[in-house]
Amino acid sequence: MNTVALVGIDIGKRSFHLHAQDRVGHEVWHRQVTRPQLLRQMAQLAPCRVVMEACAGAHWLARVLTDYGHDVQLIAAKLVRPFVSNNKNDFADAEALCEAARRPNMRYVGIKNIEQQTLSIRHRMREALIRERTAITNQIHGFLLEFGVPLPAGAATIRRLEAHLEDEVKLPATVLLLIRRLRERYLGLCDEIAEVDQELRDDVAQNDAAQRLLTVPGIGVITASLLAAEAGDTSSYRCSRDFAASIGLVPRRYSTGGKPRLLGISKRGDRHLRTARAVMVSVWSVPHGQRIDACG
Repeated sequence: MNTVALVGIDIGKRSFHLHAQDRVGHEVWHRQVTRPQLLRQMAQLAPCRVVMEACAGAHWLARVLTDYGHDVQLIAAKLVRPFVSNNKNDFADAEALCEAARRPNMRYVGIKNIEQQTLSIRHRMREALIRERTAITNQIHGFLLEFGVPLPAGAATIRRLEAHLEDEVKLPATVLLLIRRLRERYLGLCDEIAEVDQELRDDVAQNDAAQRLLTVPGIGVITASLLAAEAGDTSSYRCSRDFAASIGLVPRRYSTGGKPRLLGISKRGDRHLRTARAVMVSVWSVPHGQRIDACG
């Protein structure tokens, strides 16, 4: 029986599709399993190389399979798509993972640890709370404008909303009640965001990589914790330019006929991470070819 050297796993919520190959790339077997069956089968399988798409649940599963002794690697979904040879289905995706992993120049995603995933969740929560707070602010401005009450721009206006409402005798009592209810929700969201910010400060104080990032000029607590959570294992980057390219901070290139043509910033990668504009200066200030030691 051929020895399994490479296994591609197409991850699902309840079912997983596996494609196994030997050392020369021949298919050994393929099968569909449930989540409990997957864990049992991979625990019994001899240590081999395992590749998966970097999607929901991939980092947790990668840590589990690593504990089983397997060499686990994650590939971005957009890099696997060109290797789907036939019509798309789950088994074809698993086979495409194996084909992509056999390319010598394939780029892989660093596996996040539990601390990084926890930091990432905090940032996603913070981002959602800020979006909700912004939506409520726009609602308050819009509702009052419907009754001819234009509010000055700025977050401080919502906090001093009572002072504005006291002078507006033309507003119906029901509208005043609804606006005050929105203001209470706004203030509650401000308190929740402040709590998350404090939790991020506590996390950064205990994170060695984030502490080193704080020493970089222009990087604060939010940016440091976000970089520590999303950058992953920086050993996968050859130089600072590779890291800058991974978050879309390099020009998009369209060259042909030997004529180089650089366009605008590509804006690929993580949009949330790219909002830390101060990092742009810090990344480009690192000489080309030098590793990013601040990320660990």
